Amino acid sequence: MSDNKIETQCTNTSDCINLFNAPRNLFDRIAIGSFSAICFAATAALTLIICAATFFRYVVQGDLYGYEEWVKILAFWLYFLGAAIGAYNRTHVSADLVNAYLSYGTFKNSLIFLRNSITVGVCLLFVWYGWEFFMFGYAGPLGTGIAIPKTTVWRIPFWVGYLSVFLGLAFMAYYFMRDLIQSARALFRRAR
Repeated sequence: MSDNKIETQCTNTSDCINLFNAPRNLFDRIAIGSFSAICFAATAALTLIICAATFFRYVVQGDLYGYEEWVKILAFWLYFLGAAIGAYNRTHVSADLVNAYLSYGTFKNSLIFLRNSITVGVCLLFVWYGWEFFMFGYAGPLGTGIAIPKTTVWRIPFWVGYLSVFLGLAFMAYYFMRDLIQSARALFRRAR
């Protein structure tokens, strides 16, 4: 977390709940609201599909042919949009010892800035790979729109799942850049 004060605010459960406020600006409201709705719908659909597959397999002694294709696509959307929501809320899993063991000061702010810089750099690299991944599925292996890869049973184009990878990574990079800017402000304001 780039904001050093967040750790000191959360001492009991009622304080911790206040950390996840609704988005303030319109862009974040639309993005996070849409992502939350898609994640909810994907979770419900995944639950129904897996329950139906279990029912068909163990009760009817049949097979729900091709359900894996839908499960994979929905899981991709759920995972990557959930990761973007986690980046917005600053709730990604991390082993951040800087905030736990260092006291406030320029050294701590420098390490937070360095951590956020590395995070943004790595995330931007993966955004580039996510874009290439999406374009491979969208334009096909030749880049001409011919022979677009599709799933075997339902013939769903691969780019439907690949788009979630690119969007999730792009929004993660956006929110990690926000954290980087905040940590830069904290570092250079304190350094004066």
